[in-house]
Amino acid sequence: MARSAEKRGKDETAAAEKKVKSTGKAASGARGGITAPVTPSAELAEIVGKDDLPRSEVVSKVWEYIKKHDLQDAKDKRQINADDKLEKIFGKKSASMFEMNKHLSAHLSAKKA
Repeated sequence: MARSAEKRGKDETAAAEKKVKSTGKAASGARGGITAPVTPSAELAEIVGKDDLPRSEVVSKVWEYIKKHDLQDAKDKRQINADDKLEKIFGKKSASMFEMNKHLSAHLSAKKA
């Protein structure tokens, strides 16, 4: 018989709490990768703010900025036409939405533990 999502969630929580008690270390899970806090560079901080944010939140704030300033190409929405602030990050006047994360990575550093 399959467990319900609620039952599975309770079981996983109980297992995590048991691990924390036995090892004294935090349970692993969604605390790394895209959810780990990162520090933006000075150039990127002009757009997303200077506070440490999860990588997913940085990408969301950059998209908010792009849409607010109408920087998507009218003919090809996948293309982003950089203004002065985004040009500092992209290193060029135009970038595709697929290469945007590559350019953002160069302006993010992992938060020191």
